[in-house]
Amino acid sequence: MRYASITERLAGLGSGKWAIHIEARRKESEGIPVIQLTIGEPDLPPDPALLAECTRALYAGRTRYSNGRGEASVVTALVEKYRQRRHGVTERNVLCFPGTQSALFVVLMGLLDAGDEVLVGDPYYATYEGLIASSGARLSPVELKVENGFHLDARDLEAAITPRSRVLLLNTPHNPTGAVLTSEEIAAIGEVCRGHDLWIVCDEVYEELTFGKSFASPFDNPDFAERTIVVSSISKSHAAPGFRSGWAVGPSEFFDRLLPVSETMLFGVQPFIADMTAMALSQPIETSSIMRTNYERRARLMANRLKTISTLRPVMPEGGMFIVVDVGATGLTGYEFAARLLEEQHVAVMPGSSFGEAARHLIRVSLTVSDERLAEAADRMVQLARTLAADAA
Repeated sequence: MRYASITERLAGLGSGKWAIHIEARRKESEGIPVIQLTIGEPDLPPDPALLAECTRALYAGRTRYSNGRGEASVVTALVEKYRQRRHGVTERNVLCFPGTQSALFVVLMGLLDAGDEVLVGDPYYATYEGLIASSGARLSPVELKVENGFHLDARDLEAAITPRSRVLLLNTPHNPTGAVLTSEEIAAIGEVCRGHDLWIVCDEVYEELTFGKSFASPFDNPDFAERTIVVSSISKSHAAPGFRSGWAVGPSEFFDRLLPVSETMLFGVQPFIADMTAMALSQPIETSSIMRTNYERRARLMANRLKTISTLRPVMPEGGMFIVVDVGATGLTGYEFAARLLEEQHVAVMPGSSFGEAARHLIRVSLTVSDERLAEAADRMVQLARTLAADAA
């Protein structure tokens, strides 16, 4: 039988990147207790007011078909949110989606053709490669250097540009490293993109989770308005990943063209979830503030415990809900370390290889468990590192 070429392009780019996570879940199903530090799933529940609004809308009959752009309640809330960041935002600058993942998929499908290249800082989020490959385009990695705090350097970006480059896929705060770009770095990156006529797609899902640093975005700079598209959601900011409520904000002309693409695939989001999202965006909700405090404290806890052995080198994040650890000095790759950590210590972390070639000696540790569980996980990592050192002696 014959299959579409997209099935070949995406082979190995789906659940295969989550093999350690899947194996950890299998062990738990067999009764083996595992400390799960793989996925970015907040340990706080959504605010009760949001759940009440979702339930109210559900029972009020907000269960019918929506429209392609988004429910009026959430579109209005998004216009107000982004108008505070840049003058002139209207409903034509907004499209709603079931989460950031689908927003990225549709946006990239609207920007790319087969053979195009998308510049992405390496390490990069695990699904980016598949999202880009779906269109027939190719991911072009730009190394994010640990000595630069994993911040994208405009000079490295410019050196990676080729005649086939079309888009910069930017992520700040960054997953997996937690790097938060400054406004000066954003300006330099934006000038490179403007000079080479590149689109900027900026994944800002961790916007509310920065650790004492100001959030900066190319969307906020009017010089880059015609080429910047922001994608985000309430999954991280409001601890609501299962509700699948996201959006894209960008140039109205592009979104007029993109709307039929979105409608062909989705044709609307759930109205009762849209009403909850509108409340999340327009009323003060403390969830993100609580998580910011928790994640920063837990990152320091993890870093301090791991520093007791020289072969584990944590990199303190500037935002987000993860910390990365360089395990190369143990003599293992990130995948090998993560596999042994699960098998011998019953701790599940993501191997760096799921996030690109530059992360092959890293592991990514989620900060979404209690301080006590995280401290126990750190101690088990140190124990594995000591075992490896003793074996090598």
